[in-house]
Amino acid sequence: MGFLKRLFGGGQGSKDDPDGLYFYFRANRSDEVVQVRLHRFNDLSLMDDGKTYFTRKMIVGSKSYERMEAEFMFDRNRNLISCEVTGGDMVEQADFDAYVAAKSALENNETEN
Repeated sequence: MGFLKRLFGGGQGSKDDPDGLYFYFRANRSDEVVQVRLHRFNDLSLMDDGKTYFTRKMIVGSKSYERMEAEFMFDRNRNLISCEVTGGDMVEQADFDAYVAAKSALENNETEN
């Protein structure tokens, strides 16, 4: 299970947010990268089998307003099992950090000129 967390950047939040699960998505058309936070107790619904959790999120980019939809499956310990994405791809936290840094650098260049 640690492999999925390392690959997709999801998992437990920081010490300041122990109930947050963070995931990152890149929109197909705009290449915008969006961070999604799930609350491990409020956002996950127990499935009929009583052993797994499920949630579905509509993700909208703040710049492009491009829509993506993600369906998450978690085990009984609320560890990610799978994620199906329509309109984008799940990416790593490093991709999100790089996107934010590039966006910030572009905005700084525009304000200097």
